[in-house]
Amino acid sequence: MRLLKVATCNLNQWAMDFDCNMSNIKESISRAKQAGAVIRLGPELEITGYGCEDHFLELDTITHAWDCLKDILLGDWTDGILCSFGMPVIKGSERYNCQVLCLNRKIIMIRPKMWLANDGNYRELRWFTTWKEKEQLVDFMLPPEISEVLSQRTVPFGYGFIQFLDTAVAAEICEELFSPMPPHAELALNGVEVFMNASGSHHQLRKLDLRLRAFIGATHTRGGVYMYSNHQGCDGSRLYYDGCACVVVNGDVVAQGSQFSLKDVELAVAQFDLDAVASLRGSISSFQEQASNKPKVSSVIVPYKLCQSFNLQMSLSSPLKIRYHSPEEEIAFGPACWLWDYLRRSGASGFLLPLSGGADSSSVAAIVGCMCQLVVKEITEGDEQVKVDAIRIGHYTDGKFPTDSQEFAKRIFYTVFMGSENSSDATRTRAKVLADEIGSWHLDVSIDGVVSALLSLFQTLTGKRPRYKVDGGTNIENLGLQNIQARIRMVLAFMLASLLPWVHNKPGFYLVLGSSNVDEALRGYLTKYDCSSADINPIGSISKQDLRTFLRWAAANLGYSSLAEIEAAPPTAELEPIRSDYSQLDEVDMGMTYEELSVYGRLRKIFRCGPVSMFKNLCFKWGAKLTPLEVADKVKHFFKYYSINRHKMTVLTPSYHAESYSPEDNRFDLRQFLYNARWPYQFRKIDELVGGFDGDRVVAITKPADHEDKNATSVGGMGVVAARAGDPRAGV
Repeated sequence: MRLLKVATCNLNQWAMDFDCNMSNIKESISRAKQAGAVIRLGPELEITGYGCEDHFLELDTITHAWDCLKDILLGDWTDGILCSFGMPVIKGSERYNCQVLCLNRKIIMIRPKMWLANDGNYRELRWFTTWKEKEQLVDFMLPPEISEVLSQRTVPFGYGFIQFLDTAVAAEICEELFSPMPPHAELALNGVEVFMNASGSHHQLRKLDLRLRAFIGATHTRGGVYMYSNHQGCDGSRLYYDGCACVVVNGDVVAQGSQFSLKDVELAVAQFDLDAVASLRGSISSFQEQASNKPKVSSVIVPYKLCQSFNLQMSLSSPLKIRYHSPEEEIAFGPACWLWDYLRRSGASGFLLPLSGGADSSSVAAIVGCMCQLVVKEITEGDEQVKVDAIRIGHYTDGKFPTDSQEFAKRIFYTVFMGSENSSDATRTRAKVLADEIGSWHLDVSIDGVVSALLSLFQTLTGKRPRYKVDGGTNIENLGLQNIQARIRMVLAFMLASLLPWVHNKPGFYLVLGSSNVDEALRGYLTKYDCSSADINPIGSISKQDLRTFLRWAAANLGYSSLAEIEAAPPTAELEPIRSDYSQLDEVDMGMTYEELSVYGRLRKIFRCGPVSMFKNLCFKWGAKLTPLEVADKVKHFFKYYSINRHKMTVLTPSYHAESYSPEDNRFDLRQFLYNARWPYQFRKIDELVGGFDGDRVVAITKPADHEDKNATSVGGMGVVAARAGDPRAGV
């Protein structure tokens, strides 16, 4: 037997906060040593933090990273344990994203990343270069200040592995695992048994299964041990890195860390017999044949043993049942943890939320309530850092600290119902009941006086006073009156957030929370600089359909039973007067359903469809119930309002990223914001296609033949794109 014990970790790093990052790194090494591990793997770019972005272009960032590594190597941190550290390295005139592998106070090798993440939220090619010399390792001259203190002038640099006396170990960095030809396949044929994947992978709803299947697939058919480390938390941006450090042996998960947590450091430790890897590989004929004719990968020979022989004092890790969260739990815990990191690192004293009693703002309130519950739970379980942060943010004195989530919420969470003459008693009551359930400090404010004052000012200036459409006004008047109410609420929210702490003799300020969802942003169904404008928004990248499911879950699982009634109510902005024959409804205003919006969003972003391609695919998807002309009208309607309102995305509140069809303009969905909203060329092409059809003819949807499976999950006749446009997992 060759018994090996390893530790991989989730670290809550903060971009450019080297003290914070070093503290977490050292803590993880200490715990790994205490557990008896001889390999410790940390996440990608852990020394600097993954989200430094253009700070990577600063030489200071590189210098600070080397200084931190020097501090580690001058101590006893790497004595008897192989440590892989993520940091940027400049070689010659190129900057690389590297894993630096160290043992016994020496740098063994530096492994630069060969395939960089450069899509979606990632822009690694903006800051780093891919390593292209796969044939051999080259000598890297260490910086003089490092060379002198380590008495080590050069180190092997490039693609390769470390050959110990009893096993071989190699790094595979994040995106490389998901490339068409991942390095681990070739490395396995060269005898590498342990793969170390340092990652910076963000949370997205329903994504974790894809990641875990990649680890399992990497070792299931070719054998091996796959170690995965990730960041966990908000390191300064819209992303929440969702941890889940794990160890996989021959396709079995034997250790798995949490996906969502308030902890700064978490380890996943596993112990196994490497002979199981050798045995599996020896039993696979195709592996043996390919290994006998493999392309050679360079290696660094280290005369050191990592493994122990057969020992009954060392228990072995067994396969685990993989832990997955439901989408509803992901919506609760991911944004809650992100909010906590943002709160404790921003210097704010709490949050303020305009709470309308509708589904969106109530979802945000429930997430803050969930955050308060998580904080109390962590303190109860002995997390001293969470306790210290909570005492500071909640301004506890005399040795007191949070023991009840509602009491904690009362200290750090304001909710405000900003009612008008158009607000219903039902929404006012729902807001108050939910606030009481969560424990927030709740205010009920009427904005009618402010609205009236502004309208009087406008009348003095122009001699005219606008009317609602139901009272005989035009569309322009109607929209203007709605926007006045919406923007007053934004101004009032920021005023209260800055002054209420002073009123209650509290130091600091409160962060204003936004509550617009991804579908409304896509359609532009929000007022520019209304309550969608805030400091941060925990639901800005979550669909309306997912939020409604979350509300039902939260009513049953978070103890906020009023959410069930809120979810059941029809969505309404309550910006127009209610009449016996008229009540404002969101889907009527938008001219499309939230379900349709999700379909449009996936086709536009995930499947890269312009108007013509979207029309063609929706003819297949909706052809059984709509004529081509009706499909064309829907597509035109969507693109008209999407393009008219695209400018709103340039000022969209920074939102937690959770959905792959987010229209967020700043990082994720890079498109123009001034369109020809008539789309003359594209719409003309659609009209030509419609003209070629019989407008009354329904597009045929192929039914399964008698010999085909009637219970198959795929939808016959639609095609992949059209069928997947309705699947929330699309784009994961």
